[in-house]
Amino acid sequence: MNFIDAKELLKLCESEKLKISEVMMKRETALFQSTIQEVLERMGHSYQIMKNSVKRALNEDLSSIGGLIGGESKKIYSRNQNAQSVCGKVVSDAISYAVGVLEVSSSMGLIVAAPTAGSSGVIPGVFIAVQEAFEFSDEMMTQALFNAGAIGYLITRNASVSGAEAGCQAEVGAASAMAASAVCELMGGEPEACLDAASTALTNVLGLVCDPIAGLVEAPCQKRNAMGASNALISAEMTLCGVRHIIPFDETVEAMYRVGKSMPSELRETAMGGIAATPTGCQLCKTIFD
Repeated sequence: MNFIDAKELLKLCESEKLKISEVMMKRETALFQSTIQEVLERMGHSYQIMKNSVKRALNEDLSSIGGLIGGESKKIYSRNQNAQSVCGKVVSDAISYAVGVLEVSSSMGLIVAAPTAGSSGVIPGVFIAVQEAFEFSDEMMTQALFNAGAIGYLITRNASVSGAEAGCQAEVGAASAMAASAVCELMGGEPEACLDAASTALTNVLGLVCDPIAGLVEAPCQKRNAMGASNALISAEMTLCGVRHIIPFDETVEAMYRVGKSMPSELRETAMGGIAATPTGCQLCKTIFD
């Protein structure tokens, strides 16, 4: 069972009466000649790593290699526990967890680079916050990761998830789209709605540049993971309320890729443009490497 674009994926979901996650699981079993149980166990292992990375950021004092980030997850989580959050608990938890994963990553800890290391906080942040809020089991969250995986596969196959190739819109944008689609499925959304949520998330960050200070995946990457997590939740919520996305997912992905390819190289992970090229950004680079 295979598909190369969202149009084919939807046809499979309709003809087989399956969720996106179920179609993706069948694809994985065929691709790796494994049983459903085996692919679920592998994905479950990845989810446990995600959960551990979130916990580590909340329980340990972490400092990034470049010294640009560290401790942000605790600050956000603490305020959410002890004061009234502007964002509300689910969103506040999601952004706390998302920035925490970047702290673990930038301090050479173990993470799941899904879809990339630079955007690795979005999916764990969203998934764990939603699981806690709605009391979903680990098994349900693991299956939802296959939905996210299907979206990531489609973007990777037909465009890119590389900041160096298509900007941060391809990294955090793809992660947002993956998380939005998975949340939509978890909350009872049909496959078409899941793709609408993913399209909305991707559209919301269209044109986002990749400009890491000193070339390190620390700042502004960490805050963009927080934005990506909230974007995913917003996109899922709008879709579940019946707000459709008028551009099909395949066309949205194609548009993102065209925008990415049209970006100057300075805005695609070279640290030669955007925030990285500000006077302070350049001074921080000198401080780190001198």
